[in-house]
Amino acid sequence: MFSLRAVTRCVPGLRAFSTARMLQSELAYQVFGPENGQAVRDPILILHGLFGSKQNNRSIGKALARDLKCQIFALDLRNHGQSFHAPEHNYGAMAEDVQEFIQQQKLDKCVLIGHSMGAKAAMAVALRAPERVSALIPVDNAPVNASLKSDFPKYVRGMQKIEAEKVSKQSDANKILEDYEESLPIRQFLLTNLIRSEEDNTLKFRVPLSIIGGSLDHMADFPFKESDNLQYNGPTLFVRGTRSKYVSDDTVPAIKKFFPNAQIADVEAGHWLISENPEAFRQAVVKFLGST
Repeated sequence: MFSLRAVTRCVPGLRAFSTARMLQSELAYQVFGPENGQAVRDPILILHGLFGSKQNNRSIGKALARDLKCQIFALDLRNHGQSFHAPEHNYGAMAEDVQEFIQQQKLDKCVLIGHSMGAKAAMAVALRAPERVSALIPVDNAPVNASLKSDFPKYVRGMQKIEAEKVSKQSDANKILEDYEESLPIRQFLLTNLIRSEEDNTLKFRVPLSIIGGSLDHMADFPFKESDNLQYNGPTLFVRGTRSKYVSDDTVPAIKKFFPNAQIADVEAGHWLISENPEAFRQAVVKFLGST
């Protein structure tokens, strides 16, 4: 449900501009654009996964801005990154936030790319406001209710333990998290959310752990049922990792019900395919959007 931080890559030939902005109750974002500032297609909004942030999508955002010659908006969803905290954390609320962002930026239509949690949020926006979405690319998630991996409550407990111990060094935080997650890349990803408290110089998480922990069941849900008869008929590409189980063949009927024009592309990777195989993901997106 989250996106491992992509390795920062230098993208030759790109002089994209980038700004990070946030107003209270608005989503923080970073925007990249083509060198000449003249976009030739609809802008793209990229939505991260659980415990992620806009920083995860800097490299792929710059590459897509270069290849597609359009503006790329990398967003921090509510309760993540530099965006506002709110007690309600579900896909309906996240979709409403994104719709408001589209209006605030005066975007007529946009392409939505979302990974995991961000994929379900993007799907919800497309079903709620199809007239504002020119194309949809959900990454390694499907429009179904599915049981959430047991790792996520464990991660929250580990992160809460770090805060309770009032550590001041990231190495100490990592040591605590070893009891909850053996994978170093996943621990490093979770620890990107650490910030230093100005009050006592200890490390705390910028994500509101009590809100996220209490909302995990919602993250496994999809806010619409097939019986709702909602559809997004625009061009849609589901990108799934070949070593991931989030978009199994069993989910294809639901995908086709909500998104009749959906295609499916497989990328040789696990759930975190944008960071695991960024070049294959970039090629799949460019090929798809180049044909729409």
